[in-house]
Amino acid sequence: PAGFHAGLLALFSLAYALTVTENALIVAVIRVSPALHKPMYVFLGHLSFLELWYVSVTEPKMLLGLAAPRFRRISFAGCMAQLYFFLALACTECALLGVMAYDRYVAICRPLRYPVVMSGRLCRLLAAGSWLSGFSVSLGKVFFISRLGYCGPNVMNHFFCDVSPLLNLACSDMSRAELVDFLLALLVLLGPLLLTVLSYGAIVSAVLRARSAAGRRKAFSTCAAHLAVVLVFYSASLFIYARPRAIYSFDFNKLVSVVYTVLTPLLNPIIYCLRNREVKDALRKAAGRAAWALGARS
Repeated sequence: PAGFHAGLLALFSLAYALTVTENALIVAVIRVSPALHKPMYVFLGHLSFLELWYVSVTEPKMLLGLAAPRFRRISFAGCMAQLYFFLALACTECALLGVMAYDRYVAICRPLRYPVVMSGRLCRLLAAGSWLSGFSVSLGKVFFISRLGYCGPNVMNHFFCDVSPLLNLACSDMSRAELVDFLLALLVLLGPLLLTVLSYGAIVSAVLRARSAAGRRKAFSTCAAHLAVVLVFYSASLFIYARPRAIYSFDFNKLVSVVYTVLTPLLNPIIYCLRNREVKDALRKAAGRAAWALGARS
């Protein structure tokens, strides 16, 4: 119905505008604030920069489709490009979340060695490795999907080009594409997830051994934001991708897709900022400098 589509258009447009603004603000604040030039915030800056592009791969096309039916069409090349960049950024986010968990492990369990272990060079290598692995792994997934035969009618019950809806449209043998997709999904999801679980297992063990209640609260507070983001992201991703067969495009699958393509990027900056005093202080200082600059010009 037109009224329902108009409501979704308004809601998702607001979500997209807020997501872009929030993440761009975090990237800018981390860049201009010397107090945030630490490994934890370097990785947070990469995550926010990633999510700027992550939402821009799917949401603008979705908004155009809600605005007018003629924009719901997409060429095969355009669909493969959207699929590739969506998967590449999602895989990169998986790797970054694992790296951020390791960073928290070193900070809490090896505090005296933290400046040495998490050096600037290692941080750059870990960040670059996350981007490189995400964009490399996705090539294999998209290559096999693009080689499938599509006999038509090529109409997807989905709002962007994703793996499962495309597999459902294929009319050729897709056992190899499904197997490659499943194995790479397990590698990309479970590798960083295992690193995250091991890191937080060590963190919990170290915190429980701490004698100071204040120290325990500080440690858990430091990790709570990252852990919340990890739980939401992996719950949705494992549900959709870690299955050894194509998923039929039920409306529930689309709802889960909305969680990790729209809701998670919108909430991540809020979660990190509300739980982190240093980020909030840097935001206040940046806002104060901006207000002073505007006042001086006027």
